[in-house]
Amino acid sequence: MTAQEPIGSGYGRESTATDVLDGVDLSGKYAVVTGGYSGLGIETTRALANAGADVLVPARRPDHARTVLDELGETAGTVTVAELDLGDQASVAAFVASTVAAGRPIDIVINNAAIMACPETRIGPGWEAQFGTNHLGHFAMTVGLWPLLVDGGARVVSLSSTGHKASDIRWDDMMFEQGDYDKWLAYGQAKTANALFALQLDTIGAPSGVRAFSVHPGGIMTELQRHLPQEEMRERGWIDDDGNVNPLFKSPEQGAATSVWAATSPSLAGTGGVYCEDCDIAAPTDIESPFARFLGVDAHATDPTSAERLWERSVELTGVDVT
Repeated sequence: MTAQEPIGSGYGRESTATDVLDGVDLSGKYAVVTGGYSGLGIETTRALANAGADVLVPARRPDHARTVLDELGETAGTVTVAELDLGDQASVAAFVASTVAAGRPIDIVINNAAIMACPETRIGPGWEAQFGTNHLGHFAMTVGLWPLLVDGGARVVSLSSTGHKASDIRWDDMMFEQGDYDKWLAYGQAKTANALFALQLDTIGAPSGVRAFSVHPGGIMTELQRHLPQEEMRERGWIDDDGNVNPLFKSPEQGAATSVWAATSPSLAGTGGVYCEDCDIAAPTDIESPFARFLGVDAHATDPTSAERLWERSVELTGVDVT
């Protein structure tokens, strides 16, 4: 297991995805980017395709995704769209089946799509939507693509966030079936799950050449905030009374940088399972720091015992495992 310690990458919070890929040739590489047609996702797609990668964008609204991605114009690599609803396990299975049948080895997976702080919603067999979509949807998709990941010696990047600090995995009530629903605890649990998934995927995948990372992209104003009223965002300090975005927030281009760095950086060769932020491996949270809520990774999101336990539970829920 790689130490959770910064390595001095040479990049930082101001770096963009284009900066990270400057001079990098991804010609012939095949990448899958969920949600790769809006917010951070489209900037991730843009950067990878401009560097020569062929990018597959699974999308819940494929026609809309094609319209948006057409605006990228000519890129060095190709960009294609396939239908996938991460909140529908049947849709995930169909996407996996068609992609595996196509047989092209996968070099990069960036699990970028997410929902955040939505009203209580149930999907599939009654799963809480944020956990079911952000974690279980990506779990079933990524693990289902296992043969192609092995063939490509893939790097898998799982987008977490500082939201993980709000909640460990609620082992006794994962789906919020008891008591009142808390949208922020639900989001926090899902983001912890994203980090733990990357940790266990790396443990399982490393002997086969598959490495995994989780990343915090930074605070960015995108469609992810679509469920939040203006008043709540003002109370959280994300926008001011005039609707101006907090200057500490990153641009989408900066927000995509850590995902792209984790997916491609040669400095991470032989490395995996770690949580990254600002284009570097993050340090463990300094609980005495006034910035503890915003910097570093909490211990519960890097616990290998929890990661293994979550994997086993996810297999039970989805019926999908490495083959």
